[in-house]
Amino acid sequence: MLGLACLPLWVDARKERVLFFYCAPETSERRRMGTIVFGLLLQTELARLLAQTGWPVRTVLVILLFFSVYSWAIIFRKHSTLKRAWDQTERFLEAFRSTERLPEPGPLASAFSASPLAHVYVAGMRAVARQVTSQNPHGGKLSNPDAVTAAARLASTHEMQRLEHRMAFLATTASVTPFIGLFGTVWGIIGAFMGLSQAGATTLSAVAPGIAEALVATAAGLFAAIPALIAYNLYLHQIRQFGTRMDNFTLEFVARAETLYS
Repeated sequence: MLGLACLPLWVDARKERVLFFYCAPETSERRRMGTIVFGLLLQTELARLLAQTGWPVRTVLVILLFFSVYSWAIIFRKHSTLKRAWDQTERFLEAFRSTERLPEPGPLASAFSASPLAHVYVAGMRAVARQVTSQNPHGGKLSNPDAVTAAARLASTHEMQRLEHRMAFLATTASVTPFIGLFGTVWGIIGAFMGLSQAGATTLSAVAPGIAEALVATAAGLFAAIPALIAYNLYLHQIRQFGTRMDNFTLEFVARAETLYS
C-alpha cells in the first residue's frame, strides 16, 4: 500500500494550531521530494497572513476566489472558441472565394461549423433557395435581394450573441471585484483599530499586522479584476472584428447571388 506524505499548509498563529494539511501518496523518492517542495511553497508568509484574518475578510476572499476562478475558466474557453472561429473563418472564405458559383451550404457548414460566417452563409442560402425554386413565379430569379440580406443579418446577430456569451461576467468581474476587495480592506482596518483601542497600545507596530491582513483583500480584488479587464477588452475587439467581417461577407454574398440569379 502507498503511504501518505502530509505537510501543514495553513497554520493559525493566534491559536497555535494547524488548520489544513497537504497530503500526497509516497510513490517514489522523487514524488516525495516534490510533495515536500510544493508544501513548503504553499507554507509562506501569505498563508500565515490569511490564517490570521477575520471571518468577514475570509468571506470576501472566498467570493473573490470564485470570481477569479470562474473568470479564468471563461478566459481560457473564450480564447479557444475565438481562435478556432478565426482559423475556420479564414478557411471558409478561401473555400467560398475559390469558385464563382455559390457552393452547397451543407458541406461548408459541416466543415467550418465554428465559423460565424458559415452560419450566415447557410441562412442566406436558405433565403436564396426560397426564391429560386421551381414554384417561384419569377422563374428561378432572385426577386427580393433585401430578403436575403435581412436573413443574413439576422444570422449575424445570432452569431454575435453567441460570441458575446459570458462576456458580461468578465465585465462584471473587472468592475465589481476591486470594490469587494476594498470592502474587505475597510472591514479589516476597522477591526485592526478596534483591537488597537482594546489593547491600549498606540505604536505603529501594534496596528501594522492588522492593516497588512486587511490589504490582502485589496490585492485579491485587483488580482481578480485585472486579468478579467484585459481579457474583456481583447475579446471584445476580436468579436467586433467578427461583426465587421460578417457585414462585409453579407454584402459579398448578396452581390454574388444577384449576379447569378438576376
